[in-house]
Amino acid sequence: MTDTPAIEPLLARLYGGEIADKDYVGYFMNEYGEELVFAQRRGEKTARLWHSDADWKMFLVGDHSIRLDGPMDGMITVADLIINREEATWLSSCLAASRHLRQGRT
Repeated sequence: MTDTPAIEPLLARLYGGEIADKDYVGYFMNEYGEELVFAQRRGEKTARLWHSDADWKMFLVGDHSIRLDGPMDGMITVADLIINREEATWLSSCLAASRHLRQGRT
């Protein structure tokens, strides 16, 4: 078996954020080739989201961050970021999967 580096430190270097080995990390590429990275740290109430189309700016997100009440009818937003339905579905899945970390459970 080869000794390969963990993905979290590589993502942290690529996206300019701190991602620890024990964080829950999700990665998504949309149909346009734009990339999204999600990281949730144990015990924190919010997770971090980076989107390549937003120049890798970090957004803090939580269970109620995904909104359908943008300036245009049907627009989906999270924090100050406009996302599409597939991105919202992925992000919702990441938030659900990392919920035990926010609640401090193993």
